[in-house]
Amino acid sequence: MKISFILNNEKHTQEVREDMRLLDFLRDEMGLTGTKEGCGEGECGACTVIIDGKAVNSCLVLVPEIDGSEVVTIEGLSRSGELDPIQQTFIDEGAVQCGFCTPGMIMSAKALLDRNSAPSDEEIMEAIEGNLCRCTGYYKIIQAIRKAAESLAKTDEK
Repeated sequence: MKISFILNNEKHTQEVREDMRLLDFLRDEMGLTGTKEGCGEGECGACTVIIDGKAVNSCLVLVPEIDGSEVVTIEGLSRSGELDPIQQTFIDEGAVQCGFCTPGMIMSAKALLDRNSAPSDEEIMEAIEGNLCRCTGYYKIIQAIRKAAESLAKTDEK
């Protein structure tokens, strides 16, 4: 089956298998290994990507479903070698330990901040409720997302 889609701001038209998961396609066919497989059942959030502005578990999406869509992975956030403010804030706030959950957390945070630049702590917690972290705990992650929102607000004021 041939599909067309935008991946990390690049247009693609490609033959794909109808039964292939988006997660496997991104990692195996597109070489984007930042998206991780955790549970394979949509429970952990390690494979979160953004499809048409919404955070989605890529292990639950079949590749043909992205036909005509825009997909953003963790690799698509940095620009010209500069980390996205959300990525930088996770580092600055110590919201990363083993790093396995980090790409999914950042993608969920990015989707949230793209639609709500000043979220409450409750909205932040709701946005990441499908992402599990076993190392860092959620305090530093919530703090990092809050700081990223503050940073983006300052940038918007300029």
